[in-house]
Amino acid sequence: MNFRVLLVCMGNICRSPTAEVVLRQYIKLHNLGDKVEVDSAGTHGYHVGEAPDSRTQRAAAVRGYNLSQLRARKVARQDLDYFDLILAMDKSNLDNLRRMATPEQQERIKLFMQYAKNFEDDEVPDPYYGLGHGFDLVLDMVEDAAQGLIEEVKQNSVG
Repeated sequence: MNFRVLLVCMGNICRSPTAEVVLRQYIKLHNLGDKVEVDSAGTHGYHVGEAPDSRTQRAAAVRGYNLSQLRARKVARQDLDYFDLILAMDKSNLDNLRRMATPEQQERIKLFMQYAKNFEDDEVPDPYYGLGHGFDLVLDMVEDAAQGLIEEVKQNSVG
């Protein structure tokens, strides 16, 4: 059985590609590669086809994550059927996803940070317009939530 997870932010160039690469790394570490599939997308198409933000890539590279192969894409309606779990980085994108979704798809859409153990924040802040330190905070939050998600996946016998 394959469990499919989609990570979503606004433009798919900062938070969601970071979460995708971090989650993929944790999936590999826990030998869940044949059981869990991960992708990311944005609710807006501003950056479709672009690589992740250079500041995001630099911050991730310091921790050993490589985002260079990723390209931004926009969430498509078929994603709401295909993915078992759709995780928004913030409430604004959660609302955008919920507006796209049918009543049957609503339960698949959640906030990514609900899986965090060390952060009480509901949202991963968008670092795009801020100074450089925001990208490290995003990584801290994403690593925390990704670990919590992996634990839940393992507990629910997906893994």
